[in-house]
Amino acid sequence: MQNNKLLIGILAGILSGTLIGGFFPAVGNEISFIGDLFIRTLSMLVMPLIIAAMITGISRLGDIRKLGSLGRVTISYYLGTTAVAVITGITLVVLLQPGNPGIATPPTEPPSAITATHNESLMDEAPQTRRAQEEERTIQGLLKEVITGLVPSNLFKAMAENDILPIIVFSLLLGGVLTTMGEQGRPVLDFFVSLNEAVMKIIHLIMYTAPVGIGALIAGRLSSAGGFNGFIPELMRLGSYSLTVIAGLMIHSIIVLPLLLKFIGRTPPGRFAANTSPALLTAFSTASSSATLPVTMECAEEKNNVSARTAGFTLPLGATINMDGTALYEAVAVIFIAQMNGIILTGPELGIVFLTATLAAIGAAGIPEAGLVTMVLVLKAVNLPVEGISLILAIDWFLDRCRTMVNVWGDSVGAKVIDRYLNGKTSQHLNR
Repeated sequence: MQNNKLLIGILAGILSGTLIGGFFPAVGNEISFIGDLFIRTLSMLVMPLIIAAMITGISRLGDIRKLGSLGRVTISYYLGTTAVAVITGITLVVLLQPGNPGIATPPTEPPSAITATHNESLMDEAPQTRRAQEEERTIQGLLKEVITGLVPSNLFKAMAENDILPIIVFSLLLGGVLTTMGEQGRPVLDFFVSLNEAVMKIIHLIMYTAPVGIGALIAGRLSSAGGFNGFIPELMRLGSYSLTVIAGLMIHSIIVLPLLLKFIGRTPPGRFAANTSPALLTAFSTASSSATLPVTMECAEEKNNVSARTAGFTLPLGATINMDGTALYEAVAVIFIAQMNGIILTGPELGIVFLTATLAAIGAAGIPEAGLVTMVLVLKAVNLPVEGISLILAIDWFLDRCRTMVNVWGDSVGAKVIDRYLNGKTSQHLNR
């Protein structure tokens, strides 16, 4: 009953924020600081939650060697679903061609000039070789950046900058070492278990303020767009692009992920989605999978019966590397920008978009608008003008919330699928 009241409160907050921001932009702008305070409060808990949850999750494994199986399955699953999301986005944007009908906003350069330059570079062997070398360096550089980013040069600096991936690596290392120390490591493990419980208690208290915080966030965003009068024309101007992104996100979240949940996770998708709805609504309002992580973990463990061991490992990791919605969006956006500039990307170039969008999504931070930053790498990889990002800024604040919701949904489904898969293998092993 209490969870139903919270859900009703969040929905009421969304409706109130939409009405206030749409009809009274000045009021929405004045109360937007309440939403910012809500995000800051959730963000404050991310680092202690990740460290405590990861170490607690490892301690529950008992035998540290089991971490290899959990980690291998988790990373393989996340990479697989991200790849499927990117392929879905590329297929839709190539088939629907949302950038070809043209939009009132002019391209950054005349399409004929850009197309001529692009085609000349394709015909000229030397520029083509140089571009291939630049693309290779971009991919290699991104791989190196992701790998070196796993190890923090300064742990406290990484915490201050909200750099989650190295914190996860450190937590895994510390938790793994503590499990090998026997009774000597037990007091430290008990500390992190207690810390994890305390952080979850704080989350429960914060969620009582969620309806007000979420309503203020939405009111502030709509007011910054000028209310309904400023938002509707933007939506109409970029309608084809927006519908393509949303269609891709819906295919991935309503078809692909539920099929995995039903046949591998052996869980009814409808009931699972209803139980995950507080996290999904929080993700939509905050546009941050990292800020939503506390709510995501609460829904997974308490409502969807995901084991604390699996949730404590897969969800913090998923909030960092499992960005299905972001990867799909980046692929669609880059090809849309090419279409807007009259450039036709060839098969190999689409392959480069696939690779770089996947890698860029893995390296993207779980914060609002992070996808716009990593999109620069994808644009450069296929020699497209970076200024093309300006074409999609008007509607990106809304699409950012949609793709973040898909990111969190993918993390939640992944936690359940992985948990059921690993438990099924354990049961089969025990029955032999």
